[in-house]
Amino acid sequence: MKAIRFHEFGGSEVLRHEDVDRPVPGTGQVLVRVAATSFNPVDDHIRAGVLAEMIPITLPYVPGIDLAGTVAELGADVTGPAVGDRVVAMLPLDSAGGAAEYALVPAESLAPAPRTIELVDAAALPLTGLAAWQTVFELAELKPGQSVLVNGAGGAVGSLVVQLAVDAGAHVTAVDAPQHADRLRGYGADRVVGPLDLAAGPAAVGGPFQVVVNHVRVSPEELARLTDYVADGGVAASTAGPIPENPARKVRGASLWVRSDGAQLTELVAKVDAGKLRLHVAARRPMAELATVHEDATTGRLPGKTVVLTP
Repeated sequence: MKAIRFHEFGGSEVLRHEDVDRPVPGTGQVLVRVAATSFNPVDDHIRAGVLAEMIPITLPYVPGIDLAGTVAELGADVTGPAVGDRVVAMLPLDSAGGAAEYALVPAESLAPAPRTIELVDAAALPLTGLAAWQTVFELAELKPGQSVLVNGAGGAVGSLVVQLAVDAGAHVTAVDAPQHADRLRGYGADRVVGPLDLAAGPAAVGGPFQVVVNHVRVSPEELARLTDYVADGGVAASTAGPIPENPARKVRGASLWVRSDGAQLTELVAKVDAGKLRLHVAARRPMAELATVHEDATTGRLPGKTVVLTP
């Protein structure tokens, strides 16, 4: 079968399009015929070796944490999925494998694929959806009626946070560049504003807020200043670096390290099929161009969430 692998850490040039053996599912594993994976920023960090200490991987390594496809074979002791089922999954970061014609998936990571969108586009959901879900419901413990500021709301994770928060009954202020404004209003945000001027303070954007969610990579000092936007007793949650707590105002800081969870992913799929969660896929690219996708991400030319189609 065909797969993309890298044998050493480095730039996008280390990614190779190769012939490899088709994997065989072991106990508790499912072999999936991959329709598509997607690019996530963590893919770039893993390939470059930036996360080598946090995510120990075995080389050669097949990138691609997200997966959408069809069940091809079941390992021992697998119950639930059947051969031919359309599925999605977030693969374990240390093993990954989505950029290949076939991939092994722990059975507990699988969820049925959405029925209302194309299977290849469903590859945009797992990691970003789980990051949004875990931020909203685990870190922030969002309650109906709360006020929420989402910084970086137009991105892949941020746009899902906006939609989950709206669906949960929160009042959402979405922060991002003007080109995202119409889409964010379409997701139900109560207010859409341009990039934050931290010097202007929370009142300039209708704050302070009971929950602040950050998806923008900024300096530690700027992350700390985001706590000024949180009401006393509120929560500041981030997927882009740790936000410190503010004990004087009882502001809780929380940062996310996303994990695979088939049950949560199944909930996300149900929201997609119910029309409560929309995915914004900016581009589709063939697997043979994955190195170019990585290069475009490094140089800032990637247009947004990109799914990568297998042969």
